[in-house]
Amino acid sequence: MAAGTEVISPRRGAFGSVLAVLILLLIGILAFSIRLFSVIKYESVIHEFDPYFNYRVTQFLTKSGIYEFWNWFDDRTWYPLGRVIGGTVYPGLTLTAGTMWWIANALNIPLSVETVCVFTAPVFSAYAAWATYFLTKEIKGTGAGLTAAALIAMVPSYISRSVAGSYDNEAVAIFALILTFYLYVKTLNTGSLFYATLNALAYFYMVCSWGGYTFIINLIPMHVLLCIMTGRFSSRLYIAYAPLVILGTILAALVPVVGFNAVMTSEHFASFLVFVILHVTALVHYIKRILTPKTYRMALTMVLTIGTVGALTLVAILVALVAASPTKGWSGRSLSLLDPTYASKYIPIIASVSEHQPPTWPSYFMDINILAFLVPAGIIACFSPLSDSSSFAVLYMVTSVYFSGVMVRLMLVLAPAACILAGIALSEAFGTLTYSIKYQQIPTLSNEPVSEEKTTALKSAIDSSFKSVVPKDSIKEKTKVEGDEKVKEPVKEKTSKRIRKKEKEIAEKHVEKQVERKPLVLPLEASAVGIVLLILLGSFYVIHCVWAAAEAYSAPSIVLSSQMSDGSVHVFDDFREAYAWLRHNTDENDKVASWWDYGYQTTAMANRTVIVDNNTWNNTHIATVGMAMSSPEKEAWEIYQSLDVKYVFVIFGGLVGYPSDDINKFLWMVRIGGGVFPHIREPDYLRDNQYRIDSMATPTMLNSLMYRLSYYRFAEATMDGNGYDRVRRTEIGKKHFKLAYFEEVFTTQHWMVRIYKLKPSKNRQRGKNKRKTKAVSKKITRKPIKSLKNPWSS
Repeated sequence: MAAGTEVISPRRGAFGSVLAVLILLLIGILAFSIRLFSVIKYESVIHEFDPYFNYRVTQFLTKSGIYEFWNWFDDRTWYPLGRVIGGTVYPGLTLTAGTMWWIANALNIPLSVETVCVFTAPVFSAYAAWATYFLTKEIKGTGAGLTAAALIAMVPSYISRSVAGSYDNEAVAIFALILTFYLYVKTLNTGSLFYATLNALAYFYMVCSWGGYTFIINLIPMHVLLCIMTGRFSSRLYIAYAPLVILGTILAALVPVVGFNAVMTSEHFASFLVFVILHVTALVHYIKRILTPKTYRMALTMVLTIGTVGALTLVAILVALVAASPTKGWSGRSLSLLDPTYASKYIPIIASVSEHQPPTWPSYFMDINILAFLVPAGIIACFSPLSDSSSFAVLYMVTSVYFSGVMVRLMLVLAPAACILAGIALSEAFGTLTYSIKYQQIPTLSNEPVSEEKTTALKSAIDSSFKSVVPKDSIKEKTKVEGDEKVKEPVKEKTSKRIRKKEKEIAEKHVEKQVERKPLVLPLEASAVGIVLLILLGSFYVIHCVWAAAEAYSAPSIVLSSQMSDGSVHVFDDFREAYAWLRHNTDENDKVASWWDYGYQTTAMANRTVIVDNNTWNNTHIATVGMAMSSPEKEAWEIYQSLDVKYVFVIFGGLVGYPSDDINKFLWMVRIGGGVFPHIREPDYLRDNQYRIDSMATPTMLNSLMYRLSYYRFAEATMDGNGYDRVRRTEIGKKHFKLAYFEEVFTTQHWMVRIYKLKPSKNRQRGKNKRKTKAVSKKITRKPIKSLKNPWSS
C-alpha cells in the first residue's frame, strides 16, 4: 500500500487475522458446495471413465489391504495379458480415499467406499483454495491471497475436474501441485530447512498422485536458473532447491510406477543439470568471498576450465544415453507437449483422446472467464517490485499458458496460475481505489511533508532490525576509554561489518525514497466508479462460474439428460442399463470386447473381463480391436474368436442424436489399427477424402463390422423407415442386411448401447456340412441312374 508507514495496532492486526480465518472458512465451504450440483441434480454416482477404475481399485484396497494392493494382478483387464495394478497405477488418490474411509469407520461414521470416492474431489478443492491463499500471500500479501483463494474456489476449469463424482487423479493432484509451489516459495523467502523438507514431502505426494509431477520438476529448475542468470543467487535459493532434488528424487523412485524413471528419463534431466549449475555458482560465490581479487581471478580460470571439461563430459554421457532411446528418452505424452504435431504423426492413440486436442479461444473464456483479462495486470503488479517469489508466479503463468495451448486437459494447470495473478491484480486495484477514497477526506495528507522525527524513527527501526539479525558469534568485544571509565562495546568482524553496512545503506535509501514518495490518490468519482466496475466484474464471474458448475460440468457421462420442449427433463440411462444386462445375463468368465473408452466402466460395473481399457499401455492390443472393428464381418469374427471373445458391444447415437458414439470415433480405430496392421488403410473408408455413411460411402466402409453392428435393423427403428441418422444428418447407405456371424442379444431403450454375441463355430459348421451332404447325396443318386443298365434286357 502507498501508506506503507502507517502503524497497525495489535488489536487491529488480531481482528484482521480472525477475519481472514473466517473468510478462508467461507471460501472452503463455497469450494465444496459449488461442486455438489451433480449430486443434487442427478445422484451420488461416479463420473466419466477413468474414475471407475480408481473406484474399483479403492474398493479392492479397502477390502484386501495395502499389501494385497501392491501385489494385485488383475486378470479381468487386457485379456489374455492382464495387468499388475500396484506397479502401473499412481497410488496417491487411492491411498487418500482409502485413508479417509478408514478414518471415517474408525470414528463410527458409516460411509460407503463409493460415497467417499464421490466427495473426495470437493473436499480437496477446499484444500486447494486454502493452499492458493498461502501461496499468493507469500507473493503479494494477505489481500491478494484471499482474492486468489476465492477465485480458484469457483474457476470453471478446476470445477470441470473436481465436481462430486469426478474421482480422478487431478482431484488431489492440483492441491498437491499448489502445496508444493507454496512450500518452495516459503522456503525461498525464509531459507528454512524445515520448509525445504516439507517441500520434498509435498513433491512426493504429487508424484504419487499424478504423472503431471514432471511439470513441477521442470518449472522449479527453470526458476532457479532464472534467478542465477539474473544475479539473484542466495543461500535461500540453495536451501529451497538442493533438498528438493535430492530428497524428492529419492522419494519419487519409491513409487513403483515411477521407479528408476526418476533418474533415467529426459523429463528429469533438467533438474540435475540445474543442480550442478547451482553448486558451481555457490562455489564461485564462496571463493570470491574468501580470496583476494587477484587470487580469485586465477581460481575462477581454473574452476571454469575444470568445469567446462566436466560439463562437456556430462553432456556427452547424457547425449549418448538419450541417443540410445528411439524417443530420445522422452515419453510419448511429453513429446506431444513439446511438439504438438508429434502425436498425430506417430501416436494416434494419444491424438484420438478429445482432452488431448488443442483448445479453442472460446475454451479460455469458458474455463477462466474474466481471469484472462486480469492476468496481464497481475503480471505488471508482480514487477513492482520484482522478487524471487513474484518472478516464480510470472514464470508459472507463462509456462502454463503454453502447455494449455497444446492440450486442453492442461487448462487445469493454467487455472491456479491465472487465479493467483488475477487475485494480485484485483487486490492491487482495490487497494489503490479504497486508499484514494479513504484519504480524500484529508486532502492535506498527500501534500504534507514528512517530518524529520518520522524519518528518524524509520531509520532507527532499520538499525534495530539489523542489530537483531546479527549473529552473536560474529561479534567481538573491544574496550573503549571514555574519560576514566572503560566501556566494552561489541564490534563485528570486518567481513560481516562491511556486508551489514552496505545492506543498511541500501535499506536507508529505500526508506528515504518511500518516505519522500507521494501516495497515489485518484479522484473520488473515479475511485468510486472503479470500485463499482470491479464489483460488477466479480458478479459476472460468479454468475458464470455457478452456471458452469450447474449446467456445463455437473452432468455425469454415464447418465445423460435432455430438456424437452415443455421444459421437462428426459434422462438417458442406457449405459447402466447395458452394464446391468451384461452383469446379470452373461457368465462371470465371459470376455467382452468394445472400444477402449468403455473398458474401465465394463470391468467396474458389469464385472466382466475386457480385452482393452483406458490404460492404453499396449498399442498392439488396441490396434487389434481397431482392426476387428474395421474388418468385414467374417474376418472380425475370426479375430474375436482368437481372443476368446463372446460378446461385443458398440455405442450408437444415431437414433437419439448422441454425438460421442463409435461411428464418430471410427476413423481413429482405422488409424490406430492401420498403424500396426498396414492392410488397414484410411483412404479405403473415405470417398473423395470425406467420411460418409450414406449411399456414397465406400464398400469397405459399408461392409465393416462397426457399420454393420451400429446400423443393423436401424431402418426399422426410425419413424419413416429410411434410416435417418440424427448425428450425421443423412440417410444411411445400406439399410437392410443380415448378420451371419453375430447375433443381437440386447439393445438399450434408446439404442445407445447395442450388444451382440458371437455365433458359435460348430453350429455354423454343422450347417455347412449339412448343405454339403445334401448336395453330394443328390449327385450320388443322379449319377447311378444315368450309368446303370437293366441287366435283364437283351
